Amino acid sequence: MNRFLVRVLFVLMVCMSSSLTLVSCKAKAIAVKENTNSNRLTADRIVKNYYNNKSEFSTLYIKSNVRYSDDKQTQNVTAEIKIKNNEQILVSIRFLGITMAKALITPTTVSYYEKINGSYFEGDFSTLSQWLGTDLDYKKIQNMLIGQAMDDLTKGEYKDSLIDQTYRLEDISNKDTKKYFFFDTQKFLLNKQEITQTDKNRMIQVSYSDSKLYNESMFPSNVAISASQDKGNTEINLGYNTITINEELSFPYSVPNGYKRILIK
Repeated sequence: MNRFLVRVLFVLMVCMSSSLTLVSCKAKAIAVKENTNSNRLTADRIVKNYYNNKSEFSTLYIKSNVRYSDDKQTQNVTAEIKIKNNEQILVSIRFLGITMAKALITPTTVSYYEKINGSYFEGDFSTLSQWLGTDLDYKKIQNMLIGQAMDDLTKGEYKDSLIDQTYRLEDISNKDTKKYFFFDTQKFLLNKQEITQTDKNRMIQVSYSDSKLYNESMFPSNVAISASQDKGNTEINLGYNTITINEELSFPYSVPNGYKRILIK
């Protein structure tokens, strides 16, 4: 159970399970490949339409069911997610109503503790990125949770296509790492984002569904995370039962006395 809780916590914190290591590339000035089909939008127009959707909020409160499964087990917990836009995220993982782990994420710090082993971690994104093998920052984590593209789509090099009535943008700025972003053709909401390293047989896919309107901003009600690599497959489904926007929230976080600090080298 301890390993399971830590995995779930990491997924909520860093957009992927702790066993998946994907390499991010540096952002470049936007460049798009023009498509010759006059009936289909080009990449720059898709990006503009996507960013016309509002995702404005000061605070966000989410209650979620979490279902975790890998090649060996399936587990269910609940999560409480509090977000103060661009400032902090507090995640509480509960099992049978008992808080088993908490994480506090800010633009400069990442902290968490877990109850079973009585351990905690305090560090920054550079330390956590080195440990997990992927480039992380606060904005990527927040965007993953609220159904937004983890990358700034105004920076990159994209090839557009229309697949099964869904617009797809393929980031072609890095030959070793492929990134795909999928949008519906009506509202240009993000349906899915995918990162793949074919040479290392690694992939993570985050899908969004059942989006609803809250104070003129759209947020998904379901977030499905699927990760695969040679060691096995991991799936995590977040079912958002409650979403409350722009209410005053508190962010209580303190490591219990006697917990042992985890040092990452």
